[in-house]
Amino acid sequence: MTDTPFEAKARAREALQTFEPYDPAFTPSKINLSANENTYSLPEGYGRALAEAMASTALNRYPDPMANELRDAIAERHGVERRAIIVGNGGDELLFNLLFTFCGPGKRLVSCPPDFSEYALFAQMNEVDYVPVWRRLDDFSLDVEALVEAACDAALVILTSPNNPTGDVLDHAVIRRLLDETDALVLVDEAYVEFAPEGTSVVSWVADNPRLMVLRTLSKAFGLAGLRCGYLVAAPEVVDMLGAIRQIYSVDVLAQAVALAAIRKRDLLVPTIEKIVSERERLGVSLSGIEGVTVWPSAANFVLARMRDAAQVRARLRDEHSILVRDFSAAPGLEGCLRITVGTPEENDCVVSALTTLLEGK
Repeated sequence: MTDTPFEAKARAREALQTFEPYDPAFTPSKINLSANENTYSLPEGYGRALAEAMASTALNRYPDPMANELRDAIAERHGVERRAIIVGNGGDELLFNLLFTFCGPGKRLVSCPPDFSEYALFAQMNEVDYVPVWRRLDDFSLDVEALVEAACDAALVILTSPNNPTGDVLDHAVIRRLLDETDALVLVDEAYVEFAPEGTSVVSWVADNPRLMVLRTLSKAFGLAGLRCGYLVAAPEVVDMLGAIRQIYSVDVLAQAVALAAIRKRDLLVPTIEKIVSERERLGVSLSGIEGVTVWPSAANFVLARMRDAAQVRARLRDEHSILVRDFSAAPGLEGCLRITVGTPEENDCVVSALTTLLEGK
């Protein structure tokens, strides 16, 4: 025994010692447009089906470890076999497990920031060599030649379509080149694809391309951010490996039951998704009409807007108007940028009015 003070951080793995608990900087507010949630009320028949699924679920039994009934419903949706689907506790669990399984020390992950920050964080946690191939900062387009070159030595490449936080969709030709010219596993994160034009998804490619994987979530279009349920469409061999290393029972009985009802009743969400897409276009036009604001085209349920003094504007939106948006102004390549979730028409009107007041003094 010694008198040395106990320091847990000093005993942790060196790669993890700089990490802090996740804090999205949420503040109680009347309007929260910061997390890309679906802010619309659930359609009546859809919400009723979810409630009935919860009410009829036995909580005294362990869940099916592989969520097979849910896998069957997802497989039917995408026209694949059950063995090509694995379900996770949100897309985050599946992302982490992919890096844990197929990367690790001495292996390389490539992605194209600005993109979802968890890619780089999970790489650091798993002691993976993370190689960013930065997007062009004027229009956020990809440097395709640099990407393909970097991918030649990569274990895994992650691309997001539509991309978070820039909102653009991926040219399918880029994926084709990665599959044809490299030996890397390629993950396309399609968390926001339900808001994108038809034909954006590459999930139908998976059956003929065993190195291609597609990630989906129920957190966005399905309005189930609080449920924590996502899934991966991949080659059965990939699914088997992920199934072997996953934490058992990571998708609880309520999540499985509600997600199953949501998948079966997904057609009831179509009018809401169409409304969000329509509002996205209206919000983008309205924000672009404010002096000094630049808005990029988006195929997701958010828009990225650049303006002067963005961090201060975000704080004043919160403090003076009780509106919460996401501040990216300190992130590399996103100086002066706020990401604004597309809300209801009333919520969108409020944020446009508040920004007009703050930026134009009206």
